[in-house]
Amino acid sequence: MATNLLLTIAWTHVTSRVRQTLVGMAGVAMGVGFTIMMAGLMQGSQIDFLRQLVDTMPHITVEDQRRSVPPQPAEQEYGAVQLSNVANLNDRPGIKYPEAVMASLRSWLPGDVAPSVRTTAIIEHGAGHIGVTLMGIDPRLEVRVSKLGSQMRAGEIADLTRAPNAIIIGEALAEKLAVKTGNTVVLAGGQGTEVSATVVGLFRSGLKRVDEEQIYSLIGFAQMIMRQSGAINELRLRLNDPIGAQTVAAEVEAQTGYKSVSWQEANADLLSSFAVRDFIVLTVMGAMLLTSSFATYNIISTITHEKRQDIAIMKSLGMREYSVRRIFIIEAAIIGAVGILFGWLLGYGLCYAWSLITIYNPLTGNHVPLQIYYSPMHYVVAGGVSLICCSGAAFFPARKATRVHPVDIIRGAS
Repeated sequence: MATNLLLTIAWTHVTSRVRQTLVGMAGVAMGVGFTIMMAGLMQGSQIDFLRQLVDTMPHITVEDQRRSVPPQPAEQEYGAVQLSNVANLNDRPGIKYPEAVMASLRSWLPGDVAPSVRTTAIIEHGAGHIGVTLMGIDPRLEVRVSKLGSQMRAGEIADLTRAPNAIIIGEALAEKLAVKTGNTVVLAGGQGTEVSATVVGLFRSGLKRVDEEQIYSLIGFAQMIMRQSGAINELRLRLNDPIGAQTVAAEVEAQTGYKSVSWQEANADLLSSFAVRDFIVLTVMGAMLLTSSFATYNIISTITHEKRQDIAIMKSLGMREYSVRRIFIIEAAIIGAVGILFGWLLGYGLCYAWSLITIYNPLTGNHVPLQIYYSPMHYVVAGGVSLICCSGAAFFPARKATRVHPVDIIRGAS
């Protein structure tokens, strides 16, 4: 059967009932449009959250620990002694020859590396006593591995070198202690060390836990608080492509022998919750597309019922059942294709409208715009699934109608 004839018959059926056709197209457009909007909104918020998370922490952290204790001589000799999960109750061992390790990593690393000293301390000002994590950094190298420079709200990273015992603290911590730049606080280390320090800068990362619990100083000051002169207990790496952090971390650990933790490993629980949310979103979007296909199903069912005599005539003239079914599937494809085009326009318009909305954050006092992720894949997937659903919705009523014998149709019509 000539394809042009089938297209002509299908087009005649579609255009003869304009209102039904428009309803079907509207149903498809609504399903596709809202699916694109949901996908852009959910993925945009997730990407924005991960971007903030990744920007506030190193992509890879090399610690002065090993994932497993080296084999013990007694274990090799007798197979009877084995140590695991050994905690270091005294001084941290530090990374041996950190400069040599960093030089070796820079020779192949797709990014950069900087040394740091991490220790805990208590910051005191007036009646306030708060436990914090003190990060000793090199200001010249820090800008290569973190966003601290762009997160500064008062002062600069370089100010750490312009005052004795200088520190940079988060805005949230500064509010708790009621301090500002230029004020003096007391830092108490775990070994009983107490040192006066000057606040030379304030930062805001966007993560309340970091802004309230983390402060920065020079490496030498952190070593003094820790009472371990010359010790470097962390190397922090920042990559050109943070997605590949897990693979690079495995290579770094294999080369150095030290435990290397990627940001994906450090936030494994959070990422697993994102996977669950993605599954829920996909289920909802699939249900929306499936619901829109029912509009097409109802329209094709109505058309096949109204065109029973036309089906009988076409079959009497020798048209095969599969050719008649193709006519109704083509009709559904026409309705679906036009509905998809309008759905794409509707989806883009909805995404743009949502991107103009801002949400007030009472914690920061800022209006944060909704993040929308625009991806051609959203349009392709939504359109493809909708077209398949429309064609499938047309197949079953057309199959049922074309299986009836022409004589029964004519007899029932008379």
